[in-house]
Amino acid sequence: MRFDSFEFVVLYVIVFALYRVLPHRAQNGMLLAASYFFYGWWDWRFLSLLFASSVLDYACGLMMHRYPIEQARRRRLWLCLSLAGNLGMLGVFKYYGFFMDNLVAALGAVGIAIHPRTLNIVLPVGISFYTFQTMTYSIDIYRGRLAPTRRFFDFMLYVSFFPQLVAGPIERAGHLLPQILQPRRVTWAGFTEGGWLIYWGLFKKMFIADNAAHLTDRVFAAPQDFSAAMIWLATYAFAVQIYCDFSGYSDMARGLARQMGFDICRNFDHPYISTNPQEFWRRWHISLSEWLRDYLYIPLGGGRGSRGRVFFNLMATMTLGGLWHGAQWHFVFWGVFHGFLLIAYRLAAGEAGDRILGASSRWRRAAAIALFFHLTCLGWMLFRFEGQHLSDFLVLGGQLLGDWRVGPEFWREAARLAGFCLLGLGVDVAQYRMRDDLCVLRWPVWARTTLYLLMYLSLTLGGSYEARNFIYFQF
Repeated sequence: MRFDSFEFVVLYVIVFALYRVLPHRAQNGMLLAASYFFYGWWDWRFLSLLFASSVLDYACGLMMHRYPIEQARRRRLWLCLSLAGNLGMLGVFKYYGFFMDNLVAALGAVGIAIHPRTLNIVLPVGISFYTFQTMTYSIDIYRGRLAPTRRFFDFMLYVSFFPQLVAGPIERAGHLLPQILQPRRVTWAGFTEGGWLIYWGLFKKMFIADNAAHLTDRVFAAPQDFSAAMIWLATYAFAVQIYCDFSGYSDMARGLARQMGFDICRNFDHPYISTNPQEFWRRWHISLSEWLRDYLYIPLGGGRGSRGRVFFNLMATMTLGGLWHGAQWHFVFWGVFHGFLLIAYRLAAGEAGDRILGASSRWRRAAAIALFFHLTCLGWMLFRFEGQHLSDFLVLGGQLLGDWRVGPEFWREAARLAGFCLLGLGVDVAQYRMRDDLCVLRWPVWARTTLYLLMYLSLTLGGSYEARNFIYFQF
């Protein structure tokens, strides 16, 4: 069930109407039922995985809490059970086929033939998101940063809360769970702020992202049929598409939650104005970036130790971050690419790096933004081009060095892409300059009304009404 579907609108109207009249405990029960209905809409069989993750981490959390921090061995046993169970489900449903196929190919290359059992299973929607979310609960209890809850159904709601269930943001238990356990207030300010975030996210998804997808899909389906100029234009279109698609979902998730009195973390902070890879990962998919930093990079050693060790930690974190996105080699290559960018930036750090990449002047910052945006787009090319062998990407690279013809089709598609982005870019610039995602609500009435009307006309006359899932549903 997508946020931009009629079925979801009906569900949310019913949920919100009931939410307004029910007391706190009944609200949580109703939200839990709605969340399971929302997730089961895709395939009710996968509700068992959601339930199993909830039972596992709820039980492991209580068992870890029975032992003081000094008894680390016993606490570690329950943590390992939690991690093994969650990662085991993720591995079977998301990565089994990938690793088996590559193992068969590797052994076949040296003359060993094996015939492993194949599993004809469908990837559960959002499994990477809710698996990482529930793992934070167990890990934080193990570290002594969180006390477990004894309210099992409230914990189930934390794992399955429908606004952010299938594509994040990845919430920490220390942030979302207390909001579930305590009564919440529905206010007019929260309703209007949430309404704007929903409307803004819907506009970014249906008008900008889905329209940019037409060019992206056509070019990357057969890149050999297009010039280097068209491939680059499609890559720019994908940069627009993935940002507006994913940030649009995150905005709608925040808006839905805010209308019910919840505060969901912000997942994007204008990532395309980044001047370096460290800044980019502080602005892009913030909840995943912070998860990888706190639960993978720092436990590996972080920035401590020798230069080689730090570089290994960075590369391992980004490679696994790429693999988190999908069991395909082009996601791994994308993660490795960003690992190299982070390592290169580390090597350039210091006075020399500051002189080259710093923001000591407006023009220097603009040049750094332009440079890193194009490096980011190179990464998006790896992300979007579904090649499974390094040779595929070498062929694509050869095309980029070849035919640079710019014909009428290029200018027509470039003008079309710019037209779709113009209004959204204006709002985005205003939000950045005012450091406020809700700045539109503080505009004069005439300016606000004009913007709402332009967005409505854009959606009505030019919005894409195809049944197109959000990009991050597949992860």
